[in-house]
Amino acid sequence: MDFKDQIKQISDRVIKLKDQIQTEEATKNALIMPFLQSLGYDVFNPMEVLPEFVSDIGLKKGEKIDYAIFRDGKPTILIECKHWAQNLSIHDGQLLRYFHVSKARFGLLTNGIVYKFYSDLVAPNKMDEKPFLEFNITEIKDNQIEELKKFHKSYYDVDSIINTAAELKYTIELKAIIQQEFNNPTPEFVKHFARQVYPSVVTAKVLEQFTNLTKKSVQQYISDLITDRLKSALTKENEADKEANPVNSVETSANEESKVVTTNEEIEGYMIVKSILRQVVPASRIFYRDAQSYFAILLDDNNRKAICRLYLNAQKKYLSFFDDQKKEIKNEITSLDDIYKFSDALIKTAESYNK
Repeated sequence: MDFKDQIKQISDRVIKLKDQIQTEEATKNALIMPFLQSLGYDVFNPMEVLPEFVSDIGLKKGEKIDYAIFRDGKPTILIECKHWAQNLSIHDGQLLRYFHVSKARFGLLTNGIVYKFYSDLVAPNKMDEKPFLEFNITEIKDNQIEELKKFHKSYYDVDSIINTAAELKYTIELKAIIQQEFNNPTPEFVKHFARQVYPSVVTAKVLEQFTNLTKKSVQQYISDLITDRLKSALTKENEADKEANPVNSVETSANEESKVVTTNEEIEGYMIVKSILRQVVPASRIFYRDAQSYFAILLDDNNRKAICRLYLNAQKKYLSFFDDQKKEIKNEITSLDDIYKFSDALIKTAESYNK
């Protein structure tokens, strides 16, 4: 099993066990120790992973941190653990104090679900206020797994991690700023664009108008970008299917003559449903199939697992579900935003198939 598969396995384990874990000690044993093992460390060897590492702070003697990972007889990563349900943002000061009196280059704060890696990029031997790597292991991305792999015992190289840590840290901060600006544009952000398209002075009234326009334009751009990417991926997938199954290409040509056109609005509706369902099922399990009269959204690309249907190509728009007797029930919607009103029903339907 490669490293990526091991981390995915840990992710599944966390999802299954967390609600049964009542204490911080149980969090360590059930969630955090398996994670450290996946990094190649022997959690039962105190020469590698030392629990209750003593780190005296000034006049306070005998202060202990939960774990310290040792290399060549020296602590290199300090680990502070909390119960899985605790908010880590109120505990980073504790790790900072331990870090200051240690020769370790990295600090890890975790509750077994969220992992925050710190270093001393701003000032030597003083832990940065913000982590350079942070992820939720139940939603970890491939690029985060690649960065995490650098902490594996087999690949661990302090210089290599430090060289990329600064870039990671600032990338995280920039992404947070971009997200904030996209959701709630600041006057400076709005003025930057308004001055390039508005021919006169940007007054307070104009600024208010362009705030809404900027937010709407950003959302439309992102939606168009997702649609284009999705269409491109589907096109490549269809071409690959044709190459792999040349016999079916005749059927494909016949189907194309049916003039089923997948619209941008249908794709946007699909993305909304997909984002809602990601709370209970992986996005990779959610598919769509377009027909002439409706747009179906399915679980596992299975017609028997229809989550809903969208009817968007007529004057009146509908979102439909199937009841226990497989009878279709249509709900009129005035816009795609109305889909969010049916979030509970969508999740309930997906969960019923998932069981």
